[in-house]
Amino acid sequence: MARPRTLQRRITIAYLVLALCACLLFTIIAMLAVEGIEERLVDQRLQSVATWASPRHIAGLPVEMPAGLIFYHGDSIPMSLRGLPPDTRELTVDGVDLQLLVGKDAAGDFVVVDRDSDYEKIEAVVYSIVAAGFGGLIILAIIIGRYTARRFVTPISALAEAVRHRDSPTALPLLDNEDEMGVLARAFSERTTELNRFLARERFFTGDVSHELRTPLTVITGAAEILAERTTGQPELHEPSQRILRAAREAANRVNVLLLLARAPQLIDAPPTPLASLVRDEVERNRPLCSGKPVALTLTTGEEAVIDARPELLATAIGNLIRNACQYTLQGSVHVHVSGCSVSVEDTGPGIPPTVRARLLDQALSGPQADSAGTGIGLALTKRICEHLSAAFRVTDRPTGGTAFHIVFPAHLTKS
Repeated sequence: MARPRTLQRRITIAYLVLALCACLLFTIIAMLAVEGIEERLVDQRLQSVATWASPRHIAGLPVEMPAGLIFYHGDSIPMSLRGLPPDTRELTVDGVDLQLLVGKDAAGDFVVVDRDSDYEKIEAVVYSIVAAGFGGLIILAIIIGRYTARRFVTPISALAEAVRHRDSPTALPLLDNEDEMGVLARAFSERTTELNRFLARERFFTGDVSHELRTPLTVITGAAEILAERTTGQPELHEPSQRILRAAREAANRVNVLLLLARAPQLIDAPPTPLASLVRDEVERNRPLCSGKPVALTLTTGEEAVIDARPELLATAIGNLIRNACQYTLQGSVHVHVSGCSVSVEDTGPGIPPTVRARLLDQALSGPQADSAGTGIGLALTKRICEHLSAAFRVTDRPTGGTAFHIVFPAHLTKS
C-alpha cells in the first residue's frame, strides 16, 4: 500500500532533493578542484625537478634527489619506463603508483619519477571528507526538512481540525496572526459564519413555512373528509372529493417531513421501523397508479431489517421513488427489491430528465434548463432525506432501458 503524499512528506522530500542537488554540485566542484590542484602541484613539482636536474646531469655534476624522487637519464632509464612519449602521467609499475615526467634534453631522454608522493593520500582524504559531508548534509536536510514541515503543517492541521470539529466559527485558531495563516483562518471564519447564517435562515424558513401550511391543510383535509362522506352516493362528486382528500393528506405528509428535516437529526426520535413492511405498504399504496397500463408492479423481499428512523421519513423517501416509477413507466415493469438495509426500485420507463439528474448529482445547470427548479421535487426530497439519515442514494441507468434507484441505510441505523 502506497504511503499518502502528505504535505509534510512533500516538504521533507523537497529539502532532500535540494540537498542531493547541492551535494552533487559541490562534489563535481571538489573533483574538478582536486584534479586541477593535482595537475598544478604534481606537474609543476616534476617540471621544477627536471629543470634543475637536467642541466646538472649534462654538466656532469651530481644529481641528488630528495627522498622519493628519482631522476633517470639515457641508459639509466628502466626498461619499463622507456619508450614513453613526452608528458606528465600516472603509471603503475609492479603494483606501485608512480608520477612520471618524460622529457628530452640535449643529452637524450630523461624521466623524473615521484615514488612517494603524498598527493594520493591527500586526494583520498579530500574525497573522504567530501563523502562524509555528503552524508552529513543529507541527514541534516532530512532533519531540517521534517522540522520545517512540522512547523509549517502543524498550524494547518490545527486549523483543519478546528474547522472539522468546530462548535463556533470564533473558536478557530490563528485568527490573530498577521501572517498568511491568519488570513486563511479569518477567511475560513468569515465563510463559515456566512454558511451558518444561510443554513439557519433556510432551516427557520422551512420550519415557518411548514407551520403556516399546517393550518390550511388541516382545514382542507377536514373539509374534504366531510365532502367525501356526504357525496358517497354521487359518483360525479365523490371521486373529485376523494382526489382532494388524497392530495391534502399527501401535502400534509410533505409538510410534516419538511418540519422533521428542518431539525437536526440528533434531535429527532428514531423508533425502530421494519423496512420490508413499510416498503410493502408503499407498494400497495401506489399500485393504483399502474392500473389501466401494461405495467407490472412487483416486490421481492430478502433478509428482514429494522431501521431506527421516523417512519414518515422512510415512507416519503421510498414512496417517492415507487410513485415516480409507476407514474412515468407506460409499459413494462416496476420492480421493488428489499434486502437487509437496502432498497432498490427499477423501472422500464423513459429515464429521468437531464435537469433532474444534474440536481441529484449536485451538478451546475446553465441556460434555460436552470430555470425549471420545480422539476423532480420528489427525487430531490428523497435525496434530502437520505442525506438527513446518512443513507447512500444512487441513480443508475439500466442497460435494457429505464432507471434504477438504490438506497442503502447505514449500519448504525440497522437492526437485523
